[in-house]
Amino acid sequence: MICRGQHSKTKIALLVFLVLPSICPAVLNAKTRPQASEANEIKIAQQGLDLLMNGEPDEAIRIFRRIQTDDPDSALGYLMEADAVWWKIYFATGNLIDPDVFEVGPSSTSPYDSSFNNLVNQAIAKARANRNAKRDVARNYLYEGMAYALRGRLAAMRDSNRAAARAAVRMRSLLLAALEQDKHLADAYAGLGLYDYFVDTLPTIIKMLRWIIGMPGGNRERGLQEIEYAAKYGELTRGEALFYLAKDYSRSNERQYAKSLELFEQLRKQYPRNGLWALMVGSLEIRTGHVSEGEALYREVLDQTRGEQTETAVALHKAALKALKARHPGERFE
Repeated sequence: MICRGQHSKTKIALLVFLVLPSICPAVLNAKTRPQASEANEIKIAQQGLDLLMNGEPDEAIRIFRRIQTDDPDSALGYLMEADAVWWKIYFATGNLIDPDVFEVGPSSTSPYDSSFNNLVNQAIAKARANRNAKRDVARNYLYEGMAYALRGRLAAMRDSNRAAARAAVRMRSLLLAALEQDKHLADAYAGLGLYDYFVDTLPTIIKMLRWIIGMPGGNRERGLQEIEYAAKYGELTRGEALFYLAKDYSRSNERQYAKSLELFEQLRKQYPRNGLWALMVGSLEIRTGHVSEGEALYREVLDQTRGEQTETAVALHKAALKALKARHPGERFE
């Protein structure tokens, strides 16, 4: 169980998704009971998230736009579409092999950046308007906080530390406010956990930024617990929290490769149509000395995506091909 005393934190390099006195979910699997219309929106969003985690962002976006059409005032549809667009950016520009890497460099923009930023801004504006109108206040604090987490996530991916830090600070305050309104909003713990973990483990540059912009500190162990909590009980962040937890355990400061491998295998089973999880498992197999098993997974992704035209499949095919060529420069794979 995650109990919070004085809460301090910030996350920068993989910011996703804040000090509340004694926030402690009394029952781990307790959930909020949203009103009927919102419960239906969440159910629709979960359908889209299943597609997204299965490597089908365009199909997910079609689902998320249903929420926008049915309820134009809701922040949820825009927030979820922004998340899907972030994954399109990640597949277009990110490192799809190393589980410990997100950053792609400040010059690696994509055709989706403008759309992403517009969607994040819309989600923030709609969540704020709903809060000001006293509609679903707790959830709209949550949605606004998650939107800032997405903004920070892209900034971190581009190695824009100061922008990521500012988004993190805003995310933190909003997610804390959400939990103050409703302590059972498990999705808030995805952002809280990443904030806690990364501000406690990132290098000197983050400590300098903390001093410059007044960022609170973090707690590595608590951060991992919070992310795990969101991965188990979140309504909207479960899959991505599991992804981040797996990545965290693969980091050089953790080196818990067996745990990371287990979690990526879990993602592979839950979302079998997304070859990204097979690439992550393959990378960890090679890192732990199981070279033939890892390379077999790279080849599996290469074969499965050969001739496919979706952006996700093309990106995964290129990543698998590049990884295999790096290991076997003289071999022909196509």
